[in-house]
Amino acid sequence: MTETTLLTDHQAIRDWAGTRSGVPAIRDPAALIGITEPVLMIKFGLEAYADKDDSGADRPDELGRPRLVEWDEWFDLFDKNQLALVVSTEIEGQPDEFHEFVRK
Repeated sequence: MTETTLLTDHQAIRDWAGTRSGVPAIRDPAALIGITEPVLMIKFGLEAYADKDDSGADRPDELGRPRLVEWDEWFDLFDKNQLALVVSTEIEGQPDEFHEFVRK
């Protein structure tokens, strides 16, 4: 079983994400899929910036799309919802992207 670490410190979270080329993102509420609150995300690597050309009639706006945000906006939501970030404990030379959000 993988060991985990609980992160709540903003700089520690930024450092963890930055080591893995992670950037903050928020998926806005989307009634069509039943999301009523914004959802925090961390997007990694080039996936965060890829143009998926997912607009058009076959992808309604009501599905909600992740949008890249500044860390300040991300941490406002993180703190408001009293969250912590669970991550895999570091193994030297093997940065793992596993993470999940939990309530403090």
